[in-house]
Amino acid sequence: MRFNWHDFRTIERVPNSPSYLQSRISDLVYSSVYARCKIDSFNPETGEYRVILHGTLDHEEPDIGWMNR
Repeated sequence: MRFNWHDFRTIERVPNSPSYLQSRISDLVYSSVYARCKIDSFNPETGEYRVILHGTLDHEEPDIGWMNR
């Protein structure tokens, strides 16, 4: 499934299950032309972590089929 900028709101909603986040984050990465990941922090005592994703979404070509009629 393609990820677009409207989908960002859905992954920020709480609570999200880990499987839902995995699916949507995978869609985001696969729909990107550029993607990087940085581990911002990790606490081995609590298991808490912070990951930063940075990338550029692939822009789909606009539908111009109506122009070729």
